[in-house]
Amino acid sequence: VQLVESGGGSAQAGESLRLSCSASQTSYNNFCMAWFRQIQGKQREYVAAIATDGSTKYSDSVRGRFSASLDNAKNTRYLQMNSLKPEDSATYYCAWMAGACYSKTVPDDFGFWGQGTQVTVSS
Repeated sequence: VQLVESGGGSAQAGESLRLSCSASQTSYNNFCMAWFRQIQGKQREYVAAIATDGSTKYSDSVRGRFSASLDNAKNTRYLQMNSLKPEDSATYYCAWMAGACYSKTVPDDFGFWGQGTQVTVSS
């Protein structure tokens, strides 16, 4: 599975950005796509996940501000990031795994990764 990310960039605090993650065609009809973020020198942090049925899960730090969605026809998932804060600044990665998203929140659960995209939020 190949993942291609787009979106990200720079924003002021309180503004919004949207990330996209497109997956190459896969024979799996049940899979989980997640978003992680990483600041240099720190561990990769779970942000959100969305299953093929559209169910979502979020970390406490972004719940209520970020929203994941999907377009199955395009094999693309989106992460809408609203009310951005400077502490949201990081490199964001999408990740893929076969199966359900439930309880899968660590990087080792996911076998395929996008190239990463930088998000910078200034105050």
